[in-house]
Amino acid sequence: MLRVENHVVLGKIQRGRKVTIIVDGEKVEVFEGEMIAAALMASGKKVFRYTKKHGKPRGVYCGIGRCTDCIMTVNGIPNVRTCITPVEDGMVIKTQRGLGEWRSDTGDD
Repeated sequence: MLRVENHVVLGKIQRGRKVTIIVDGEKVEVFEGEMIAAALMASGKKVFRYTKKHGKPRGVYCGIGRCTDCIMTVNGIPNVRTCITPVEDGMVIKTQRGLGEWRSDTGDD
């Protein structure tokens, strides 16, 4: 896993409890409270969405919520900026294709 454990300025990083999220149908253990993008990158995921026009892969670019390269569908809601959205236990996250679709990914259809 690729996580900063001891930051040069912030010191030792305090982690939340381990929780499980579902990413493209697979269970992934992450730390509660960390940003979705950080959790996914630490688990090895680099592609978060594919562009509408050309289907090109995108991942984290700015990391501060200004661009939209890291958007994914989270709990059935498309276009969620994962770099500024904290992980919650049981989240269902899907790689987004194009503009995404509004539908429930939690089984509440």
